[in-house]
Amino acid sequence: MASTVSVTASARPGVPVLAGAAALVTVAAWASAFIGIRAAGEDISPGALSLGRLLVGGLALGAVVAVRREPLPARRDIPAIAAFGLLWFGIYSVALHEAERRIDAGTAAMLVNVGPILIALLAGVLLREGFPRSLLAGSAVAFAGAVLIGLATSDGGLAAGGGAALCLLAALAYAGGVVSQKPVLTRVSPLQVTFLGCAVGALACLPFAPTMVGELGSADGASVRWMVYLGLVPTALAFTTWAYALSHTTAGRMGATTYLVPPLAILMGWLILSETPPVLALAGGALCLGGVVLARR
Repeated sequence: MASTVSVTASARPGVPVLAGAAALVTVAAWASAFIGIRAAGEDISPGALSLGRLLVGGLALGAVVAVRREPLPARRDIPAIAAFGLLWFGIYSVALHEAERRIDAGTAAMLVNVGPILIALLAGVLLREGFPRSLLAGSAVAFAGAVLIGLATSDGGLAAGGGAALCLLAALAYAGGVVSQKPVLTRVSPLQVTFLGCAVGALACLPFAPTMVGELGSADGASVRWMVYLGLVPTALAFTTWAYALSHTTAGRMGATTYLVPPLAILMGWLILSETPPVLALAGGALCLGGVVLARR
């Protein structure tokens, strides 16, 4: 019955267009997060920043859930939602924020972009989505583009040690979070899933509360504003639009869509921070775009 409801919803006129628009909102917001994380990270440490943005996002989502009177999920869906929140909102956020303090952004992007490939593999086996040739080929092309971007923006090649390990941990957590989230979206609204996942992530990050309070007291106002932005837009808004889009397509194809984030981040860095991207990064961005188009065919 759940799968029938999902297919019927997706078949409604206009739903594919809305889902595509939601996916674009998501990748644009997540691309902007790279700028926000770098700016807020000057005064706020990774764990404190993760907790702060999750609290802001959770409060915003909770207010909307209360106004809409969203029904609570069934008991059988709670473990999957908890896994999604712990893996993606909790472990992924802290691991990635900490990794970007240890290795350069290019290397971090290159390593974390293993995530969409892991999503395609896990979804193919665990969610029985299979392995469409267009998805595998598109993911390979887009990953090659991400590697080019990583090489172009890397300060010193592939970093060994803790930073690289944290990036791979983030990629694993990201993939596991998506695969945990996808089945629940046939029964629970994207808004409710996102809110509850955000709440679980915030609870997991509570040990960083004393650090967050201390750092916010001495942080520059711009850093605090960036933290609030990260909570409202890349967290509350983007994860909700992601969940909506994911509910109308496969996890593998949605994962491939996130390969648009690195080239968009480069474009925003050029427009907002006047950072001129290397030619190799532009070529990588073109490959990412082409790979995503192929993967979503």
